[in-house]
Parts: sequence; structure tokens; C-alpha cells
Amino acid sequence: MDESSSSDQQTERQRPLPTSSRWLEIFWVSTKLGLTSFGGPIAHLGYFREEYVKRRGWLDERSYAELVALCQFLPGPASSQVGMGIGLMRGGLIGSLLAWLGFTLPSVIVMIAFAVILQNFDATGAGWIHGLKIAAVAVVAQAVTGMGRSLAPDRTRAAIAALAACVVLLASTVFIQIAVMIAAACAGILLYGRPSAADMKAYHESNTGISVPVGRQTAAACLILFFGLFALLPLLRYFVHHPVMQVLDGFYRSGALVFGGGHVVLPLLQREVLPTGFVSEADFLSGYAAAQAVPGPLFTFSAYLGMVGAGWIGALVGTIAIFLPGFLLIVGTLPFWSIISRSPAIRAVMTGVNAAVVGMLLAALYDPVWTSAIGSSADFALAAILFVLLMFWKFPAWVIVAIGAAGGELLSLF
Repeated sequence: MDESSSSDQQTERQRPLPTSSRWLEIFWVSTKLGLTSFGGPIAHLGYFREEYVKRRGWLDERSYAELVALCQFLPGPASSQVGMGIGLMRGGLIGSLLAWLGFTLPSVIVMIAFAVILQNFDATGAGWIHGLKIAAVAVVAQAVTGMGRSLAPDRTRAAIAALAACVVLLASTVFIQIAVMIAAACAGILLYGRPSAADMKAYHESNTGISVPVGRQTAAACLILFFGLFALLPLLRYFVHHPVMQVLDGFYRSGALVFGGGHVVLPLLQREVLPTGFVSEADFLSGYAAAQAVPGPLFTFSAYLGMVGAGWIGALVGTIAIFLPGFLLIVGTLPFWSIISRSPAIRAVMTGVNAAVVGMLLAALYDPVWTSAIGSSADFALAAILFVLLMFWKFPAWVIVAIGAAGGELLSLF
């Protein structure tokens, strides 16, 4: 391809489209990604870069890198928030919603279908269900290992992670998890709050390349709504005793407190739905394992839980509730990112919090994942094989789930 042809293609990619056509394009492209993006959040970011940056030129490499950095910093589903942010930059608030809907809807449909299958066919004690639980052990163990290397690589952060795991296991309540995060944030300030010379230089020299068609007043309103719902929903739940209200409050809080990747939602949702009997432990782990085998965001596990516990309305409310905090935060912070990204204090807070979430996920690996799945030496052997295939042979997660289900069925014959 000659230079003039390449230039013509670049001009065509960047030519302005009518607003309605731009929205339709956003929805179509994000739906295609939602159907094909296997592999978890890190893989999603690779798919996004290939499609949005390299192929379509909707934003440049620098803007994409800064958007990814912001979404890694915020609580919520990082890859989904990157998609929301690109939709926001491309088509405003409606573009952001369409980007989320397209990327999320395919896996939501699959997870609801799986919940319907479990509800209509008695799978209690089925070998393949037990195999899904064992597959979940391998998947969560791989997540703990990977996150531990990147978020708790030294002895100080490893100690924060270990203490967080101990506290969460010994005092199993949602409020303890919030207290652990607050304590970790304070530890981050104390241990990492003194900026280096390089930090101060970056503070004065950095200049964000992100531009969004949303004013700071709209952004501030989204942040107020985020904190307002976080404070008010528990009060509403106290007065309104209904399963859907439980879903709305619990799933919104889970989405608002997830730091460090999609797998961290596991312990948060576990504390919301298992102690109250909203779903059984077997259904919870079966759905979590099945979520590994579908494309798109892991947060669509919420659609499955809502369907099992409260029917179609629960699935709809659960899906919206768990993604809503991430949407409000990405819209609320993008216009302020030039300020946020240069703050050494905020970076110190996140250093402590990220170490703590490794510990929370480690606690979830033990209870309920390990305790409910590993009951014999054969179970352990299958889990070890799946972990090696996932961690070292780099098998896709959906293949691990399929092998786990088949292995569980085979074990049930003996």
C-alpha cells in the first residue's frame, strides 16, 4: 500500500459522521467486541487497542494509555470503563451508554440462559457442576498469583495483603471489607505518601491528552450521584425488604468497591448473596465458573445471580446496579483527569488499596472457592492440572472451564 492510499484511509477514518451514525457505529463495534473478547480484562484492553486505536483511529496511543491508567485507578470493571470512556469521547453520554450496552449484552444473555437452565433442570450433585467449582479454584488462584506479582511485589505490600486476608476471613462482613480498604488507604499514605523528585517533576510537566465532550458540572453531578447512592441505598434497603432492593443495594456497593480487576468482585458479591441465602453456594460457584467461559466483562456474573435469586427483574437490576458506579465514575472523573493523574497522594492511596484487594481475593480463594470445591485428593489433582494449564500453558479460561466440567463428570463415575 502506497503512502497516498494510507493517507486516504486515515482521512476516511477521521471524517466526522452525523451523530446518529456515530452512535450506531459505536454500538455495532462494541457489540462485535462483546461477542469476541475472550480472556479477561487484560485481553479486553488488547482487543480495544487493536480496534479503537489501530484500526479505527478514534483516539491516539497516548490518549488510550491515559484512559487505561485512569480506569485502572478507579474502582469498577476496568475494561468496561475503558469502553465507556471511548464511547464518551466519541459520542458523548449516549455514546458511552451504547458502548457499555454493546460490550455487555452478549454475555448477559448467555449468563441469564445458564441460570434458566440450572433452575429448570435439577443439577444438584451433577459431576459437571462440581467440575465447574474446581475450575473456579484454578481461575481464582491464577488471578491471585498475577495480581500479587503486580500489586504486592515487595514485602511491605505483601504484608498488607496478608493482613487484609486474615481480617476478612476472621470477620466476614461487608463493613469489615470497607474498613480494610480504608485502613489500606491510610497505610498507603503513611508508607508511600512522600513524593519523590521524579513524582514532583511529573506533577509539573504532565499534560493529559484526553478530551471529552462533557463539562465539569455534569462530571461533578455524576460524582455526587455516585456517593449519594452509595450512602442512601443501604438506608432504603433497611426500610424496603424486597429481594430486588437487596440486589440494587448489594450489587451497587460491590461495583463501587472493586479495585484491581474483575475477579475482585467475587468476595464482594459472595458477602452480599451467600449469608442471606439469596443464592446457594453451589449455584454461586457454578455461575462464577461459567462466567469464565463467555466473552465480555466478568461483571455479567451479576445477571446470573440476579436471575437465580430474583428472576428477570433481578437480572436486569443486578446488571445495571453493578455497572452503574463504574459509569458514574468514568463520566465524573475524565474531565478532571489532568488533576487526578498528577497527585502523588492519590497514587499512594491506590498503592495501599491495591495491595489490600490482593488479600481480599486470597481470602475468597480459600472461602468459599476452595472449601466448597476441594473435598478429596482427586479434586485437588484436577485443580492442580487446570491451574498449570491456565498459568503456564496459557490455555484460555473457557477451555479450562470446559476441561473442568468434563473432569468433574469423569470423577463422578468413580
